[in-house]
Amino acid sequence: MLSGFNNLIKHHILSNRIFSSLESRKYRFYFVGQGISLIGSWMQTIAMGWLVYRLTGSVFLLGFVGFTNQIPSFILSPFAGVITDRFSRQKIMLWAQIIFMLQALAISLLVLTDHIAIWHIILLSLLFGITSAFDAPARQALVVDLIDDPKNLGNAIALNSALFNGARLVGPAIAGIVIALVGEGICFMINALSYLAIIYVLYSGIPVKMENHNPKNSIWQELTDGFRYTFRFKPIRTLLVMLAILSLFGTPFTTLMPAFASEILKGGSHVYGFLMSATGAGAFVGAIYLASRKSVLGLGKIIRYNSYLFGIALLGIAFSNYLWLAMLVAFAAGFSIISAIASINTLIQTLANEDMRGRVMSFYAMALMGMSPIGNFLAGSVASGIGISYTFVMCGLITILSAGWFTIYRPRLRNSVYKIYMEKGFKSKN
Repeated sequence: MLSGFNNLIKHHILSNRIFSSLESRKYRFYFVGQGISLIGSWMQTIAMGWLVYRLTGSVFLLGFVGFTNQIPSFILSPFAGVITDRFSRQKIMLWAQIIFMLQALAISLLVLTDHIAIWHIILLSLLFGITSAFDAPARQALVVDLIDDPKNLGNAIALNSALFNGARLVGPAIAGIVIALVGEGICFMINALSYLAIIYVLYSGIPVKMENHNPKNSIWQELTDGFRYTFRFKPIRTLLVMLAILSLFGTPFTTLMPAFASEILKGGSHVYGFLMSATGAGAFVGAIYLASRKSVLGLGKIIRYNSYLFGIALLGIAFSNYLWLAMLVAFAAGFSIISAIASINTLIQTLANEDMRGRVMSFYAMALMGMSPIGNFLAGSVASGIGISYTFVMCGLITILSAGWFTIYRPRLRNSVYKIYMEKGFKSKN
């Protein structure tokens, strides 16, 4: 089946330059396997949120489960980045997918046998988070190893985002229907089975030869070197700070969506699925737009404009009492947040030195996935005190202020970025 999808992509899609990175056979196989797996992952995300809220009725516990799911990335990502630069990124990711599959299978069996309890969810979410801490930098850095032409890196990153959010469009819609018909347990089971696709691809479909680094320094020394390189380089440091703010105050809006669908819109799991699908649709359109661009030049402006738009969208969600309006605003939120985050990803990967890429991307994962749990915890706590709508207002205002900070600071970075891009063959300023 994977070969059939691969041939379809090869013969009918590659003529469009939006998909130029799929010219690489290794990346093409990875793209197909990852796409199948991500649909299952989004089904699990929706099922998990609905399961927690059904069992507890607590927005605080919604935030807390999100916290346990992602806080390990904040703690372990820098160490995982050193591991990524020392060992095979492909093997690290392969073992991570196996653990993800077993975690999904365990939750599925607990739900289907009616033995599930909130402490099971918290422990298994913690396991997922620990595994993700090692998977994320390996996954981000592996993309470079799969691309034959380095000029297609930006396109590959944008297509990864499109794939992620295409699955976000399909997965939640399926999950909402499946939950309504047969419950959350089947969603977890489907996710467990979906991992078989990417496991097969990583095991046999995309052989990646990496040079042995044979590091002479200790892990602690390499960790220190990575930290110094990342945070002494102003462009990367500024991009990571902006990403951390967006993750802390912006992305937790999805964690509150089950409660928003139930309490504000007075709907069930299908309404939650519609909202998440609308968010995914916006993100998918944003990712396709980025993939259609021919150069990484101009991404700074995209980060600025879409950070403003995302803040405004969060304010819009706060005042959306009708499903059609909430879906429209969710679409705008999805478009803007993925445009900003994928642009930050592309800029960081194109600026970072190859021998530091794993460590730099571990700090990227730390800012993206590590700050989100703190944001989830804060958002859940604040929402339980002042309400969901006022929490969205607060997050929206902070996001708009951060966009203003980036607008003021951005001109100071262009000369540094310009010099690096000229050395790498780009012809005009970013």
